[in-house]
Amino acid sequence: MIKPTKHKDDSAEVYVVSLKSKSEKPNLDGDRLNIFLLILLYIIQGFPIGVSTALPLILQSKETITYEDQAAFSIALWPYSIKLLWAPIIDALYINSIGRRKSWLLPLQILMGVTFIYMANNMDDWLPEVGKPNLKMIVRMIFAVNFLSATQDIAVDGWSLSVLKKKNVSYASMCPSIGVPIGMFIGSVCFTLLVSEHFSVKYLGAIIGAGGVITMKSFFNIWAIIILLLTLFIGLFKKEKYTKEDGHEKISVFQNYKLLWEILKLPRIKVLALALLTIKIGFTATETVTNLKLVDAGVPKDDIMIINSVMYVIKFFFPMFICKYITSSTPMSYHLKMTPVRLIWGIVFAVLVYYTPSLIYKKEEFVTIPYYYYIILGLVSTISEMLSLFLMLTLLAFFCKISDPHFGGTYMTLYNTFYFLGWLIPNTFVLKLIDILTLNECSNDAQNTCYTKDLKSQCQANGGSCEIYVDGYYISMFICTTLGFIWYFSFRNILKKYQLVDLYHWMVHGKQLSNEEVNEPCIISSQ
Repeated sequence: MIKPTKHKDDSAEVYVVSLKSKSEKPNLDGDRLNIFLLILLYIIQGFPIGVSTALPLILQSKETITYEDQAAFSIALWPYSIKLLWAPIIDALYINSIGRRKSWLLPLQILMGVTFIYMANNMDDWLPEVGKPNLKMIVRMIFAVNFLSATQDIAVDGWSLSVLKKKNVSYASMCPSIGVPIGMFIGSVCFTLLVSEHFSVKYLGAIIGAGGVITMKSFFNIWAIIILLLTLFIGLFKKEKYTKEDGHEKISVFQNYKLLWEILKLPRIKVLALALLTIKIGFTATETVTNLKLVDAGVPKDDIMIINSVMYVIKFFFPMFICKYITSSTPMSYHLKMTPVRLIWGIVFAVLVYYTPSLIYKKEEFVTIPYYYYIILGLVSTISEMLSLFLMLTLLAFFCKISDPHFGGTYMTLYNTFYFLGWLIPNTFVLKLIDILTLNECSNDAQNTCYTKDLKSQCQANGGSCEIYVDGYYISMFICTTLGFIWYFSFRNILKKYQLVDLYHWMVHGKQLSNEEVNEPCIISSQ
């Protein structure tokens, strides 16, 4: 039976390291296996996120999914943005004989593996080659695995600070930055391409009708076996003992909720929360809908995923080239300088989407796309990805700058929650908005608006087809970009000033900090 621990726990673990240990240089002897294990756990965590980004493209290619359906699917990613609600409970409850983190890690990953096996056995029925997908079941199952993955993230983030030696704790931030993108790459790019018959025929010379390199059922089953085998290894061979480190301070689950409430009552936090909840509104249409519109225009989803694979290479190496901006004393200034550029580049992407149908050639089921189009699309996508990464990394650096080092994990999780809610809420809203603003009419009956399924069926029965005459995507792009510039001019001066405010003004119990406290390393969460 799980019971509350007698120790004082909380989701934010603070290590006050002695001067002696601070002088020790990191040495991976004895920790290499632990780091490798953490990377594997973060790969498992990234896989459901990757699948969640791949399925919208696969669904869109079926041509039976509306943008309202896509809005419903976007809810499946919400667990990552609201995990702060149950994070303190995960830290406070565990079974001593099993271990603080293993008490949650083992059942969570077993459930994740079983869920993928269940999905493998039913996905062909939920996502048939012909006919409308069972969107309700797909959303429920993806939401379930994302909930398990987000909760696993809480346990792994906490374990990463205790499984490593004190002098190697700084490597804890490296593990998610490596593992999560790999998991996302496997779950999105590899998943989409390996199960695609179009990819096998076009790039691997397979025979039409032979299917993809691997079936969706086999892909999910293999991943489930990997998760269960790793869980078995951890359960049998990885021991976790509670040892109270010198200077290791914790607070109870109740105290942590109270701390969050006290933080939220700070005047600057209220303004910052409003800024973060609206910070992505200007980019939502570009980041969420553009690839879907490209699929609608005739660009194969497999080709988009191949281009996305290049984006993962950028994610690995681009941070090295912008290190001086991330480590700057004024990272928010750089973020704000590039915000208008990112907004304008979204317009460039929309223009490319608009001209895409005229740049590619369709003849019945065959689509011919010139090579120069892929070069243009790759260039526009690369610049868009670099701008997006720059904005995210400078914002995370700003979070580190204004986080109380005594409760850094709590502050960072709170800021990240606001930030990702600021992406998910407008994401769902914009998808619904596009569906509402898109106007259709029957090709042989101008009075038929094709607004309902019955009207669409009536149009087809009379030999017509429903065609778009007002595309809600471009109206939504205009609205989002306008709101983005309003956000920029509203919060620009406020956020510039916030990065210059003394750190103790961001603390619940404000006090002057020593240089050593201010310069404590910031461990950035992968989510």
